Amino acid sequence: MSQILSVEPKPFVKWAGGKRQLLDVIEKHLPRRFETYYEPFLGGGAVLFRMLAQNPDARCKASDLNSDLVLAYVTVRDRVDELIQSLQNHAKNYKKNPDSYYYKVREQEPKDQIEKVSRLLFLNRTCFNGLYRVNSKGKFNVPLGRYSNPNIVNEENLYAVSNILRIRKVQFSCRDFTSVLDDADRGDFVYFDPPYQPVSDTANFTSYTNRDFTYEDLQKLVKVSEKLSERGCNVLHSNSNSPEVRALFSKDWKIVAIRANRAINSDSSKRTGHTELLIKNY
Repeated sequence: MSQILSVEPKPFVKWAGGKRQLLDVIEKHLPRRFETYYEPFLGGGAVLFRMLAQNPDARCKASDLNSDLVLAYVTVRDRVDELIQSLQNHAKNYKKNPDSYYYKVREQEPKDQIEKVSRLLFLNRTCFNGLYRVNSKGKFNVPLGRYSNPNIVNEENLYAVSNILRIRKVQFSCRDFTSVLDDADRGDFVYFDPPYQPVSDTANFTSYTNRDFTYEDLQKLVKVSEKLSERGCNVLHSNSNSPEVRALFSKDWKIVAIRANRAINSDSSKRTGHTELLIKNY
């Protein structure tokens, strides 16, 4: 790596349901002590980065079912210089003709690791609302966003992220959330931030991969959480403030409603005034 920066790392991808705006609230509900931190729905990684900054001795293991996203984290950690160079090429070509270049890149299916991750980050920075969405065939299908000067490279943050991931030796894997049962043990901390249960018929957004996260998946997640709790793990959930979510958790779980904006709503006036839930066993 050509440089090491001291700035605090932030998420390098914008992800639906990201937790940057809620970090200060979530931090108040984190356990004071734990051994290993697990995050099975990694997404943009806002909570992971806060955890790395605030708990220098904790081991961290993060995973997600989206293989492209996991590859992005591994690439930023291990090959950041090459990735930045590729993003700089995207930025230069985008500036010449944003519309045609965006859709040209969207149709590509690169096999090379650097180009694959670079394409994901480029589309994430230039697509509508920074929204990651794929169709039933697993194809990225978000239209071009309206940006006058998108920060496609964001070199300083990429170096900061790469630096802390390497120093702390964060482990990444592509796997289902149930796999946390294979590793987590007494004294560990597991944070679940799955695709939220919809609070209305028009609020359903679960297409992070080409497999939706269903109500049955949520039921399975609760069962996994109960097993972790019985094992002596600290478990924290984020989810929507819906009757279905509340009903699945027994009285042994503490449920806290917090205020939150929903940044993925196409109507900015409808992104405020919502509440969501933090659910914990400690």
